[in-house]
Amino acid sequence: MNDLPDFRIPHAEKIEWMIETKGYAIEPVAARADTEPPMPGYCYTIGLAELAGFPDIVVFGLTPVAASGLIGMVVDFLVGGTQIPIGVEITGLYDSGLRAVFAEVDVEQWGALFMTGIAWRRGDAFDLVQLIWPDRNGFLPYEAGFDQRVQHAQPVIGTF
Repeated sequence: MNDLPDFRIPHAEKIEWMIETKGYAIEPVAARADTEPPMPGYCYTIGLAELAGFPDIVVFGLTPVAASGLIGMVVDFLVGGTQIPIGVEITGLYDSGLRAVFAEVDVEQWGALFMTGIAWRRGDAFDLVQLIWPDRNGFLPYEAGFDQRVQHAQPVIGTF
């Protein structure tokens, strides 16, 4: 006999609850091995523009906990007044001077990956950037030295 309450609520209500409590939601999406090439797991924000005046963010290839922590740090910077440029390499987000890029994503082209965000916005257009992270040696995925073992973990869908 299970006396625990049933905490199952509709997904849309979970998104609304996260936005009401944190100011934005994070949507984790599981990896898919049934596509060609396989699609790694990813997380993206919903409602970040309303909270911080910055596009929603997608991060590929990290666990939901790691992506959530990274996104939370970025949100703290933004809410604290830090201006983060889009489309240029930046340092200061990671330790040891490692570089990152926030690259614009064409939501029209890649919309199938962000269906919960589209539904929350009731189909209205929104801006999205991909947070592109470096490998352990500091190379970004579009650079010749990037670790090929993690190449498929981070498809680059953003442009800059």
